Amino acid sequence: MNLVKLSELRESTWMPKMLLSCFAATIFLSATAAAAQKPNILFIFSDDWGWGDLSCHGHPYIKTPNIDRIAKEGTDFQRFTVASGVCSPSRAAVMTGQFPARYSIDGHFAWPDDNARRGMPDWLSPQAPSMPRMLQKAGYATAHFGKWHLANNMIPDSPLPSEYGYDTYGAFNCAGEQMPVHEDAQNAVDFIEKSNAERKPFFINLWIHEPHTPFHTVPKYRWRFKDLPEEDNIYASVLSHADDRIGQVLDKLDELGIAKNTLVIFSSDNGPARASQPGKLGLFHDTATGSGYGLNAAKGVTGGRKGFKGSLFEGGIGVPFLVRWPSKVAVGAIDETSLISAVDLLPTFCQIAGADLPKGYKPDGLSQVDVLMGKAKTKRHKPLYWKINAAWPADKKKPDHWVSYVIVDQQWKLVSNKSGSYHELYDISSDPYEEHDLKLTHAAVVAQLKQKLSKWKSSLPSKPDNSCFSRHRK
Repeated sequence: MNLVKLSELRESTWMPKMLLSCFAATIFLSATAAAAQKPNILFIFSDDWGWGDLSCHGHPYIKTPNIDRIAKEGTDFQRFTVASGVCSPSRAAVMTGQFPARYSIDGHFAWPDDNARRGMPDWLSPQAPSMPRMLQKAGYATAHFGKWHLANNMIPDSPLPSEYGYDTYGAFNCAGEQMPVHEDAQNAVDFIEKSNAERKPFFINLWIHEPHTPFHTVPKYRWRFKDLPEEDNIYASVLSHADDRIGQVLDKLDELGIAKNTLVIFSSDNGPARASQPGKLGLFHDTATGSGYGLNAAKGVTGGRKGFKGSLFEGGIGVPFLVRWPSKVAVGAIDETSLISAVDLLPTFCQIAGADLPKGYKPDGLSQVDVLMGKAKTKRHKPLYWKINAAWPADKKKPDHWVSYVIVDQQWKLVSNKSGSYHELYDISSDPYEEHDLKLTHAAVVAQLKQKLSKWKSSLPSKPDNSCFSRHRK
């Protein structure tokens, strides 16, 4: 019954007031019960966490029992890729469900002059499609805790996270006050308790700092790995600290009895960072997160995949993707075939939440609800694309970091340098480590993919939206 009719009933002289009160209470309780039945969504997005940086993925000394629990109680999807080899574009894809190149976001957001030099805006437009805004309209309490980097703390006039559809946030790498990096989990716990008390379904982006530099170590965690060499000790300690904080949030779901109705996903924004050459271990200060150890303590591994952070080979974009949703997602399963992308998250979460996509909006991703629940193993019917600014010819210190464009279509992956003068072709389904270049034996496939890639390039904007320029840009 709509509000107009309800108001008419209130004005009626024949309906007893007690009956009206009971009727209104029934409507309220029904709406509350419907909201409570919607599943909660907790998306944990780490920063530079390599595919092999989990004990459940075979790391020899890093211990991640809480993250491993997500895999043990859910499904480990081993063919998930993010939309870039670096931070900001990868996060833009999650927020919008579209390729970040559509917003001229090809690299990380830095200070305005550097963004201008690279042909980038200074932030993701608040008018862009926004996952939290869509979920908010579907009745969800929405929150963001942790790294932002859809702008930068060095851009003081950039929009705050609240302008993208979050009811609550605590963040760093954004304008305004920077949340201390280790307060992410406690903020998430507080928000979960509040939402649960109000009987509202919640969506939380928990975008943790680890293991991005600087490495902020805590003695308790250094002690856990006291027998390791210093660099390994530092790296293992920060991951262990992050794992404990994730465990704190998982424990709260258990305590409140809402774990069964909560979809939990753990992933990473790109592959692990690595110094291009050995160097002296030292401290440095970051204006967003404080002081810690630098890149020479980065020991992340890719599980044998080619390249590291910044690369569009699988080591740079192939990351962990662990999914737990009791009674919905298979327990203790490993999926080695389903090609899932970060641009799929928005349509997937919206379908789960019963949220409508905005009129005229066209996601680049696909809803993967059936795949997550083990009901489908279908091939993708839409290609995936990547764009990044990479050096050519390849830097000898980074031999796998020359790819500027990629298309993945069905089992094929074509990689290209910036000018398009050089390509390589891989059968990504049978050769996930990209060891065998097949371009000479599959010339027709190369020609077809080059044509599709060229058409996609022509659809991209020639320059960034100037409404996303800081007043500090020269």
